[in-house]
Amino acid sequence: MPYRAPLAEFAFLFDHVVGLDRVLATGRHAETGRDVIGAILAEAARLCESVIAPLQRAGDRHPARLENGVVRTPPGFAEGYRALADGGWLGISAPAAFGGMALPQAVTTAVNEMLSGACLALQTNVLLTQGQIEALEHHAPEALKALYIPRLASGDWSGTMNLTEPQAGSDLGAIRTRAEPRGDGTYAVSGQKIYITWADNDFTANVCHLVLARLPDAPPGTRGISLFMVPKRIPDAAGSAGAANSLRVVSLEHKLGLHGSPTAVVQYEGATGWMVGEPHGGMRAMFTMMNNARLGVGVQGVGVAEAAFRHALAYARDRRQGAAPGSGAIVEHADVRRMLATMKAEIFAARAIALACAVAIDMGRATGDADWQARAAFLTPIAKAYGTDTGISVASQGIQVHGGIGFIEETGAAQYLRDVRVTAIYEGTNGIQAMDLVGRKLADSGEAAFRLLEEVEAGAEAARARLPGLAEEVWSAAETLREATESLLSRPAEARFGGAVPYLRAFALVLGAHFHLKAALAEGGAGPRTALARVHLRRLLPEHAALLKAVEEGSDDLAALTPEDLAA
Repeated sequence: MPYRAPLAEFAFLFDHVVGLDRVLATGRHAETGRDVIGAILAEAARLCESVIAPLQRAGDRHPARLENGVVRTPPGFAEGYRALADGGWLGISAPAAFGGMALPQAVTTAVNEMLSGACLALQTNVLLTQGQIEALEHHAPEALKALYIPRLASGDWSGTMNLTEPQAGSDLGAIRTRAEPRGDGTYAVSGQKIYITWADNDFTANVCHLVLARLPDAPPGTRGISLFMVPKRIPDAAGSAGAANSLRVVSLEHKLGLHGSPTAVVQYEGATGWMVGEPHGGMRAMFTMMNNARLGVGVQGVGVAEAAFRHALAYARDRRQGAAPGSGAIVEHADVRRMLATMKAEIFAARAIALACAVAIDMGRATGDADWQARAAFLTPIAKAYGTDTGISVASQGIQVHGGIGFIEETGAAQYLRDVRVTAIYEGTNGIQAMDLVGRKLADSGEAAFRLLEEVEAGAEAARARLPGLAEEVWSAAETLREATESLLSRPAEARFGGAVPYLRAFALVLGAHFHLKAALAEGGAGPRTALARVHLRRLLPEHAALLKAVEEGSDDLAALTPEDLAA
């Protein structure tokens, strides 16, 4: 089925649910009107539907490959990338001073969702470049900013992040890559990095690697990590991509999905690099890019979920099977309707959470308000984990809606699941996101969490007169979640980890219910959005009670099972 961008959903959420008007009222974005944003999103939708979406199957059938040290990308990817570059989409949120559009993160989030739904394999390239621009903007010396950001924003060059090594996955403190100072402001970077997404391509003049490495005097662990810009080609005096640097792509990984996106092993052999940020301050600088990517990866999940849902819905409306009432199509069967309704309800909730997170980022940047910044930080792991879990769940249900034909590759239904599966691992696994939520994100004594819950409860109170049944369910769930949060705060951080994943999902379900309730109120309490809200509140939200029971169990029962017990 051809991809269709959810423009109406973005407009509704911006206007009635997540409050984009607050962002546009700030001085930072005062000149960006809703009509401008509408035109930008419409153009992005046109590009995604007509140019990018046709690349989805091509990337899966003709994977990226390594030939004589050169990465060859799937047919059409170079042309698709050039269309993105020519349209300025790489620099959509980059500063205007460096050639970017300087648009709100909320708008970038919507565009990234559409690109992900159209062709996730190519969108991963875009997301990495966007994240690198932000990291350089906040941490690079002025000379590096002036050299790299305009070329990244224009799409002439692309960006990557190089974290993982064979012995250092989630534990970045185990990194061994070295950076030796040369005395002229440059460093000789040596080591091997693995799982490097879009480490090379055949359509940009340069590939700019942000590489974590250790200086000779580095202390052990994450405190001793620095960040370096190490380009594939060393810029010449004119700022063009010049001589080849001392790095090479050793191999490409053979993956479950995302075949169009090359994932590489990269070897650095005294490659020339420039420090970004302070010595031994690499983690702080890299986390700027990683936090950008965490929201972006959550949105990748939502984008794939939307595409998989539309694919399944089209099939269900066309397929005749069994004694279905009405039209005779399987969409009339109660269980198929259940799956489709659940898919749509989850997508709405995950999309709303992601856009609410983006609005909080925009407000924090525009106002400097600590409460907005704390909200953005709190919502980021929820948006990442729930968005990607939703992508996986919806893509899996999409196969189920198709029945046996969904397991056949020619339908395209299975590709969504294969492609999106890695997003729950990208940028810190969803378990790590949950541990971050119950650890660092509750380190403010839960203030950010409680402010969100107060907003949810206030919204439910305001809805009691018009939608009393739904309002009561939201208010009650929020109150239960408040009690669970208070219980978590009474324990040491490490004692919370056994219940971290269910806590994050419970919080996402309650936030999703809050946004569904706002949507129902906005349409007057009667209509398709109200019907969808009932699906979420009465079929999905009740799960939060069981999840919070698991949170209350903590980690003792898990610790009681030894490795020998598990192997028995």
